[in-house]
Amino acid sequence: MSALFDPLTIRDVEFNNRIWVSPMCQYMAKDGFVGQWHDVHLGSFATGGTGLIMVEATGVVPEGRISIGCPSIEDEAHAQAFKPMIDFAHSHDVRIGIQLAHAGRKAGTMLPWDDHRIATIAEGGWQAVSSSAIAFEGYAEPRALTIAEIHQLTQDFVAAAVRAVKIGFDVIELHAAHGYLFHQFYSPLANQRTDEYGGEFANRTRFLVETVAAVRKAIPTGTPLFVRISATDWVDDGWNLIDSVELCAQLKALGVDLVDVSTGGNVHNAPIKATPGFQVPFATAIRAETGIMTTAVGLITEPEQADHIIQTGEADAVFMAREFLRNPRFPLHAAEKLGVTIKWPLPIQRGKLS
Repeated sequence: MSALFDPLTIRDVEFNNRIWVSPMCQYMAKDGFVGQWHDVHLGSFATGGTGLIMVEATGVVPEGRISIGCPSIEDEAHAQAFKPMIDFAHSHDVRIGIQLAHAGRKAGTMLPWDDHRIATIAEGGWQAVSSSAIAFEGYAEPRALTIAEIHQLTQDFVAAAVRAVKIGFDVIELHAAHGYLFHQFYSPLANQRTDEYGGEFANRTRFLVETVAAVRKAIPTGTPLFVRISATDWVDDGWNLIDSVELCAQLKALGVDLVDVSTGGNVHNAPIKATPGFQVPFATAIRAETGIMTTAVGLITEPEQADHIIQTGEADAVFMAREFLRNPRFPLHAAEKLGVTIKWPLPIQRGKLS
């Protein structure tokens, strides 16, 4: 019997199944505002049987956006722009969350299909910041944040989380992976500070830990809090799985409900062999060592593969991205393939295979 379509309850939120839409950058926001593209893009998943839609990395401040085409939730006006997609997801009994982010030294880019990477001030770009003044390959050198600025960014994450819950999001996820700002602090490869936010493990993880604690305190007790991490930098002397287990044990104690386990993004030429399910063992290890719920992500493309991950206890849910881009209603077809009956929206029931 399939486990992929078993419900999952986290705090006050029940997810109808364990097959979830991973956050995917679309680069279609205008001045940080989501619009029709996002409504249609995410709305298509809401009619496809998923248990959770996670909105793409969304800047807590304008300068935290990955690109000039990425969204933000910097104020009430930007938050209100998400309301149509939230209401549409809820109308189909689908939960929806938002990934709150700051890209740090990897912020302020043009769109992936433009002819150059870094946006100038005239093009809507800005000075990037980071834990230290160390550039990522192919990017401009960032400015190191002051301690006061770090404290302010924690409050910016709190304010963004409060706005998100107020507008109706069911889940809050903090993006601490893929070489973005939190990762730039906890990885020794990007952090060369000598104050209380650099050096030993406790100092390098302090920014994330303080922010998690502040966000958990600010949002309702019934709202699930997720954190996405990169479990390894994939290189010697970088962040590794042992570090991740220690961090996740602390996150669990702080009230984080689930760790969304990815890898990499902090070293441009890391020797990553991306094969089907290559990141699943990291989710499994963190789950086993800490007892915290985890999701697996990364080249999970087949119903049987996803179901096996849940059946064997390797993770509590799976996040999928590319397969949803190819087929936004993938869960409906996955259920048929696994012999599970789930509800189809009435207007598309003619698409059933049987």
